[in-house]
Amino acid sequence: MTRAVQRPDIILWDWDNTLVDGWAAIQHGLNATFRAFGMPEWNRETVLARVRGSMRDTFPGMFGERWEEAARIFTSAVRECHLQVLNPMPGAAEAIRAAGRIGPQAVISNKQGPLLRAEAVHLGWAGHFAALLGAGDAVADKPDPAPFRLALEACGARGDAIVWYVGDTALDMQAARNAGCLAVLVGNAHHDGGVMNARPDLTFCDARALAGHLLCTKGGQT
Repeated sequence: MTRAVQRPDIILWDWDNTLVDGWAAIQHGLNATFRAFGMPEWNRETVLARVRGSMRDTFPGMFGERWEEAARIFTSAVRECHLQVLNPMPGAAEAIRAAGRIGPQAVISNKQGPLLRAEAVHLGWAGHFAALLGAGDAVADKPDPAPFRLALEACGARGDAIVWYVGDTALDMQAARNAGCLAVLVGNAHHDGGVMNARPDLTFCDARALAGHLLCTKGGQT
């Protein structure tokens, strides 16, 4: 943790690489799409380094006018295997439980909404969240503030609520700032230029460390 701040009223979460490891399915979906388009495939490290935005924000630049066709191939390939290869990140379940003792929580992800919600149900986590918002659920996707407004409404946020957004990339930290949330980084963002590139307000080495911190919060400061 980098500095003392006020205790959160609401905690919002990124999904992939923050609460879950679903990269095998994402890599599978991308490579199925690349093969269909005669493009070079990506290894896991490349996927981790390059996958940030939603399909509607990134696929037009990758596939041009055929991006919607590419999106259908990708989604179909991911749906084939994503529940079978999904794993919680270390300490994620503990962090979700700890956050639930503090106040409402929600997920804001650039994974497509139906896939996100299916994964939460599969893990038995859906009941912990006031909202599970993925790409396409709001008028614009993260880092736009639009899904944050929906999430905060679902959480019953007051105007003066202290909100943390927890993620693992610089885009997540940018999204938090765009939405007026505290930017909380889990991990060292080594796949995204490091902590200095992410510029978080708070940093925890992993979800387990964040859970321990939340369980120890007292009064107005953490």
